[in-house]
Amino acid sequence: MPQAVWVGDLGFGLVNIPVKLYAATSPKRVGFHQYEAGTGRRIRYRRVAEGPAYDPTPTPGEGMWPAAEPDAEPPTITRSVWDEAAPGRDREPDTEIANGGADSGGAPIEVPWGEIVKGYEVEAGRVVTVDSDELESVAPERSRVLEVEQFVDLADIDPVHFERSYYVVPQRGANADRPYWLLRRAMQDAAKVAIGRFVMRTKEYLVAVRPAERVLMLETLFYADEVRDPKELWIPAVQEPAERELTLARSFLESLAGEWDPARHRDEHRERLLDLIHSKLGDAVEVPEPVEDAPEAPVTDLMDALKASVEAARRARDEGRQTG
Repeated sequence: MPQAVWVGDLGFGLVNIPVKLYAATSPKRVGFHQYEAGTGRRIRYRRVAEGPAYDPTPTPGEGMWPAAEPDAEPPTITRSVWDEAAPGRDREPDTEIANGGADSGGAPIEVPWGEIVKGYEVEAGRVVTVDSDELESVAPERSRVLEVEQFVDLADIDPVHFERSYYVVPQRGANADRPYWLLRRAMQDAAKVAIGRFVMRTKEYLVAVRPAERVLMLETLFYADEVRDPKELWIPAVQEPAERELTLARSFLESLAGEWDPARHRDEHRERLLDLIHSKLGDAVEVPEPVEDAPEAPVTDLMDALKASVEAARRARDEGRQTG
């Protein structure tokens, strides 16, 4: 059963309909991790600071850091490298690192989550930082109501504004069914969609609610200033085609005309990729995950756990082959 991403009320006029929001799409992209060739060790990315460190006092303006001097010598600093796999966990640092943000081998240090702040680069080399309280002061007001502001024709909305689709479903046991179906039928008969706003996960969205088959659907919309103006691109001047050419083009369109059937169109690249992966299952290598439950445990316990993990994975693979 899918999980609701938002629970609240769909409000129009004096009527509030308790509803839940569910994602209408589920992308099927094939994702890969990165491993070291020859060892099978997982490649991880770490949070590291680049360039020399600065005086923490913001200058020349409050909350702003200046650009770095090109020939400035990085100061000697001492920090700790923390386990990237478990940010914020209470544990002892692995190593101490000094001298300009690099260890004795020249590797950059990893920055703990507690020392990371949000910043906005207002111009090259000048960054304005903001803290959580300041961000909270400008955050949209939390509300559990999606208030309809107006009804418009769906054809008036350029599809470039559509961002993501959701199903709007009435809440069970909240006497929401009757007003829900009333709103859907009225919108369907009038060929209108509802425009409104709501807050989900601290962000305010502009949305269009439209009647679909057996359900209301919600489309989050890009704001006007998020849609690029085609005038930014080079587009040749309009040239009216000759009537003969236009007649041939219309005939070609009519020869391929048909009803839209999404099931006819498959992601053939993803299918070929999955076939490739399945064909290499016999060559799969065992990559045991590192055990971190007890960092202070003896090495022998860790080795025993790793061996047990490898044996369990092998048994599961052998059983899969037998049942297959």
